[in-house]
Amino acid sequence: MPRHRKILDLNDLAVEVGRLKAAGKHVVQCHGVFDLLHVGHIRHFQEARAFGDVLVVTLTRDEHVNKGPHRPAFPQELRAESIAALDAVDYVAINRWPDAVETIRLLKPDFYVKGPDYKDAGADVTGGIAAEADAVASVGGQIRFTDDITFSSSSLLNRHMPAFSGEVSEFLTAFRARYQAGDIRQYIERLRPLRPLVVGEAIVDEYVYCSAMGKSAKEPILAMRYERVERYAGGTLAIANHLADFCDTVDLVTYLGCADAQEEFVRAHLRPNVRPHFIYKSDSPTIVKRRFVESYLLSKVFEVYEMNDELLTDAETAACVAAIGGVLPSADVVIAADFGHGMLTPPIVEQLCGQARFLAVNTQTNAANVGFHAISKYPRADYICMQENEIRLDSRSRKGDLEPLVIALAKRLSCPTVMVTRGRTGTFFYRDGEGVFECPAFAMSVVDRVGAGDSVLAVTSLCAAAGVPADAIGFIANVVGAQAVTILGNSRSIDRIQVLKSIESLLK
Repeated sequence: MPRHRKILDLNDLAVEVGRLKAAGKHVVQCHGVFDLLHVGHIRHFQEARAFGDVLVVTLTRDEHVNKGPHRPAFPQELRAESIAALDAVDYVAINRWPDAVETIRLLKPDFYVKGPDYKDAGADVTGGIAAEADAVASVGGQIRFTDDITFSSSSLLNRHMPAFSGEVSEFLTAFRARYQAGDIRQYIERLRPLRPLVVGEAIVDEYVYCSAMGKSAKEPILAMRYERVERYAGGTLAIANHLADFCDTVDLVTYLGCADAQEEFVRAHLRPNVRPHFIYKSDSPTIVKRRFVESYLLSKVFEVYEMNDELLTDAETAACVAAIGGVLPSADVVIAADFGHGMLTPPIVEQLCGQARFLAVNTQTNAANVGFHAISKYPRADYICMQENEIRLDSRSRKGDLEPLVIALAKRLSCPTVMVTRGRTGTFFYRDGEGVFECPAFAMSVVDRVGAGDSVLAVTSLCAAAGVPADAIGFIANVVGAQAVTILGNSRSIDRIQVLKSIESLLK
């Protein structure tokens, strides 16, 4: 059959499979990314076809490939065309779901066949093979595993067709000599029992999407047509949600405004294992950062802050100190995410610095506080995670080497560990006794930088508290950051499984 006739829409493939089964044929299904077609795949398909009469292959869509920012190397259309060219394959379709479970239920194959790597379900970081086996059983099929030689598309691509720059490729080659993916996975597994407490401002991120019409006829301004609005849980709400996929329980102490609390929205957008402890700020709304976005290129035009950034009153501070005190004794790591909007007053800073078992701090510089908000408001910390410009602002040093600034800050705050995020340059990591470690950025494309630093703060704070080696923390930070910049706003949180799959792909 010509290869173009082998490639079907998924619904059309379901109809064809039903027809074949009604005619007494046994249908075999294989599923995967199949990014770089190699001899291991060919042998796998040949062996799979021997289980039945017809072999259908379903492919993971590009947007659901979770093998890191550099994948897939080949778009879904080319992957489908390559597989359709094989004699062993009868039909090919591109999946519409992130995994194969619903696809199996739709196609109802007699046999679902995976490679030998999946025989040990415990080694599958996604847990997907167990769910797929259940789906196969539910439609009366059987799961089978092939036994022929195996190759890794990720390993072949990394070594012979690197997608990264020379700097990143050289870094990864050196890092692979020190660590395997399983080593980094074990470090991330260490985070699960930790009990983090997040303290800082809750923010509702509002994206107002508009289309540009042109210059106003009466004013020298840009006129735009409103299309829609989307709202996301930002600030410490986003940080708590990031943590929730890595830890069993997360505590959050934050304030909502009495004037417009938006409490129903906030509670609905927190992960189930986040336990919020709210105080309420008088004469204030819950903070909203409203960004107006040109919808075609997703370019931000301007933003409006809706907030009262006066300091908490003495009574509100006392309520916040009490709320923190109620959960602080059980917290393994406290993350002070200080956005500089009036919540973390001196008594709260004193409480955190004096009583936290492990204190991680970020003091964010933004349009509302630039020049008035710096890390030096904290007398000590166990871990600091900040942007380079925030370090330079606190040090009053616009240019020059970063390393002496970081070491001086670490000594001044008696802080043994400092992470500096540098955008496209990557990260700079210092730990007393281990020295300096730099890691390049892994991001291949950027959808939105909003919230990326918060995601890195969340995950690396846990890593620092768990004693993960400095170079491994820097690597994990850039894997997390690469995932974060592909997310629009805080529309979803960092996915632990995707992080693990990215690590697995990068280190093959």
